[in-house]
Amino acid sequence: MYNIPITAPFLDCLAAGIWERVNGNLIELTDVQVILPNRIAIRAIAKSFLRLSPNPVVLLPKLSTITDEQEYFLDWKAKPDSDEAYALEILPAINDLQRNLELMHLIIGFFHTYANGNISYTPGQAYLLATKLSHLIDEMQIHELCFTSLKDLVPDSYASSWDKTLAMLTVLLKGWNTRLKELSLVDPIVRRDALIRAKASYLLAKQPNSLIVVAGFTNLIPATAELMKAVLGLPNGAIVLPGLDIYSDELTWNAIANDPNHPQHGMNKIISTLGITRVKVQYWSPSLSSTGRDRLIHEVMRPAVTTNVWCNLFTAVGGPKPADFEKIIKIEVPSSREEAEVIALLMREVLEKPDKNAALVTNDRDLARRVSNELHRWQIRQEYGEEIAIKDFGSFPLSNSVPAIFMRLVLRAAIDCSPVALLSLIKHQLSNCELTSERLELAVRVIDREVLRGPRPPTGLAGLLKFVKTIILSKTINQNAADLLFHFCEWLSKALGPLEVALSNPSILLTDIMDIHLRAAEMFATSHDTHGSLRLWAGEDGEVVAQLFRDFIDVACALNPIAGADWPELFNMLLEKRVLIPHYNMNARLHILGFAEARLQTFDRLILGGLNEGKCPSKPQLDPWMSSRLMRRNFGLPDVDLTTGQMAHDIAMAMGVQEIFLTRSQRTGSNPTIPARWLLRLDTVARLLHSEEKLKFWQELPSYSYTLLDMPKVFDPGQQPRPQPRLNQRPRRLSVTQIDTWLRDPYSIYARYILNLRKLAPIDMKVGAAEYGKAIHDALGAFVHDYPQTLPSEPNKVLIAYGKRSFAAYANSLSIWAFWWPFFERVASWFIKVEQERRKSLDYSTIERKGTIAIPAPGGTFELFGTVDRIDKNSDGSYSIVDYKTGLNPTLSDLKDGRASQLPLEAMILLARGFSDIVATDISSLEYWRVGLGNQSGRIDLVDKIVPDLISEARSGLESLIATFDNEKTPYYAAPYSHYNLRFRDYEHLARVGDW
Repeated sequence: MYNIPITAPFLDCLAAGIWERVNGNLIELTDVQVILPNRIAIRAIAKSFLRLSPNPVVLLPKLSTITDEQEYFLDWKAKPDSDEAYALEILPAINDLQRNLELMHLIIGFFHTYANGNISYTPGQAYLLATKLSHLIDEMQIHELCFTSLKDLVPDSYASSWDKTLAMLTVLLKGWNTRLKELSLVDPIVRRDALIRAKASYLLAKQPNSLIVVAGFTNLIPATAELMKAVLGLPNGAIVLPGLDIYSDELTWNAIANDPNHPQHGMNKIISTLGITRVKVQYWSPSLSSTGRDRLIHEVMRPAVTTNVWCNLFTAVGGPKPADFEKIIKIEVPSSREEAEVIALLMREVLEKPDKNAALVTNDRDLARRVSNELHRWQIRQEYGEEIAIKDFGSFPLSNSVPAIFMRLVLRAAIDCSPVALLSLIKHQLSNCELTSERLELAVRVIDREVLRGPRPPTGLAGLLKFVKTIILSKTINQNAADLLFHFCEWLSKALGPLEVALSNPSILLTDIMDIHLRAAEMFATSHDTHGSLRLWAGEDGEVVAQLFRDFIDVACALNPIAGADWPELFNMLLEKRVLIPHYNMNARLHILGFAEARLQTFDRLILGGLNEGKCPSKPQLDPWMSSRLMRRNFGLPDVDLTTGQMAHDIAMAMGVQEIFLTRSQRTGSNPTIPARWLLRLDTVARLLHSEEKLKFWQELPSYSYTLLDMPKVFDPGQQPRPQPRLNQRPRRLSVTQIDTWLRDPYSIYARYILNLRKLAPIDMKVGAAEYGKAIHDALGAFVHDYPQTLPSEPNKVLIAYGKRSFAAYANSLSIWAFWWPFFERVASWFIKVEQERRKSLDYSTIERKGTIAIPAPGGTFELFGTVDRIDKNSDGSYSIVDYKTGLNPTLSDLKDGRASQLPLEAMILLARGFSDIVATDISSLEYWRVGLGNQSGRIDLVDKIVPDLISEARSGLESLIATFDNEKTPYYAAPYSHYNLRFRDYEHLARVGDW
């Protein structure tokens, strides 16, 4: 048994040791067998052998992972009574998807049979339980635990629900064994372990003289232990461990055996199981030796129960020294964005040094994505000039791949055809809708602006098509756009209609709904000249998703039907936890990897990113079957902290790289973070050795350097816009409601009436106060219009009926009727009481009257127009103007200062006979009736005595304002009076107010 220290490049040293043992003989090299943990390590060691050989081409050893069954029987013919013949007769393994679906079927059957309808579940939830049960089965088989041992667990020691869980597990596992026999299949772990044992038996039987090396393993399972024992019994068998701790005393080593969080725990188990002591473990090559960095790393990872020795660490003989911290650099930045920027800069710097490489290793896939995007700014190219993207080669979630997102969007759009879902689908990069790119862009623009903005259309494709027909009949859009919109919506009905029907089906076969789903997706992906299948399933991610669907269809034909509405959740569960690993380019100089992918590899510069608790290490996942640590321990399952120990070993090996950066962000979003436990240990050891500064001297430099990339040479904060259009471009006609805006924010008038810009309504706009105001205005206005002089016999009932008619447009919104309607009923009751008293002194009332007046001005006649909510003629011949307010009423100071000029201006129009047949000589009051939401509704703010003064001031102020802007040198400033509170500023972003 051999060891390669942490600071030595493991695969390079392993290859060099093999090369020495065969004396560089290429023929002998081909007889060597090397068993490694993963395929990436195999590709990496192949490059190591190429570097050792003087020839550009070299015959490699037999390289395999421990599960490569095709490697087990090379160059050997099995005899009928041999272990290898037994291995060849092992039943094939069931694939993961088929197993999960079969277990889901068993779980659903259990609920039907034993739950008596008392448990509410969906197929998606049953599938999630099945995936967890698959994991439990794998763990039990890996550690050779018998299913019947479950009954030996004492229910009284655990939660009261354990007896129910135990009963369910007993039924499911028994049913599963029966189902496997029916299928003539075995679980993957059963087949893998059988093949490993067959390999071990083969080696013991044949006793080959060639060199056989098992290298890089840090954990032990029973089947692997048998293989390792077999290799140790061979004439030239060798086991090479990565970074075994040969420095610790026996007390520390014994503590490691009881600490699954420790990076050496797995190797402690290996050598103890194989019956070997550490003193018998040699270095793989005579040239290898330990360094100060090795001692430092082992000290940082010391078991917690022995950290009392740190009190004397500074003076300890043979311990780590301050110099051992050289080129271990820790960087803390405020946010994840800045962390990604710093890492990108560190990786880009490596490209300035020929033949150097760098890697980011992180568990945080969001950080990996950010770094990949940041690296795009430099347009990194390969040697032959093609631009390349630095991809994340960690375990990328399949659910986040482009085809998977597209398939999920198709489902979302078919569920209720909501505006956000539909627009997300037709704007997706894979959508072409059987159109050319230009035609699709035009169709998307029309349906976006004319259909999907504003309040949500009626639910479903039928509701959408009906809504579109209403828009077309209203003739608010031109005929070409109307034709395109109608045909596009008809195509949507054809593409999504079958899936919408399938989702509403109470019982449908899984194969049928999957087929309908796929057909809909391919229709959306089809362009004018390319079928959707050629676009949707292209590329690495498309191939993986397509294979998932093929496997699903092969299995699902034997499963029971489900409700169509359950398919979206089940589909998401199928994608959940599945990962997409892109093709790994070993020749690249920059890499973004996960810890598993980076294991055993060596880089010139290594960056460990996202070193925060919760990400590094990840939080243990909840297990619905074995929910407590005590339960797992009593049953014989390993501690959940074993994965933490494996990550600790990965980090320890990474810290042996010549130049390493350890990065973390102090916050993720708005949440503070906690440094990873290994960073805290490193800080503690550095503090004890008085070496804190060696870790922190780059603390500010990288972040500041990155900001310099975007820093302009001269700061120009921008100037306030001063548009000065010609007089003939300036508006000569405005409504009374726009005069306040003209005064407070002239730029809004410029953008709306001169640039002719209109604010687009939000997509899927939530019904708010504006819609409530319109509904209540319509109800009150209709009531006054129909009864201008005398009230009906039951006025309250009549007004409630008008209200129901006005609110009918929101009949499908339960929140409207639950929240708004009670307010309307309260306002209606108050309104009738006011009207009953008010009608005693009124001649009549009129509503929604339109008026206009011409005002002479230096630039020509200016037209002022407006629509008044209500005009009342009093018995004394005077008039009152009423404005229904659903918002706040203006204050008296606002009226006097001209900041609320609407009613005074309407009064001015009325006195000037601008309301056609109404001749008024006296206006007795201006009234604001509060009919909105809240406790202040049902109130009248009345202005009477100063009405003439307000009208006079409003006229003079308006004439002055018109004259000012008739001067072409007067600019349309954005918010010239910053002390005015503007509730609605639709053009603030165009004025770039934040810049100046």
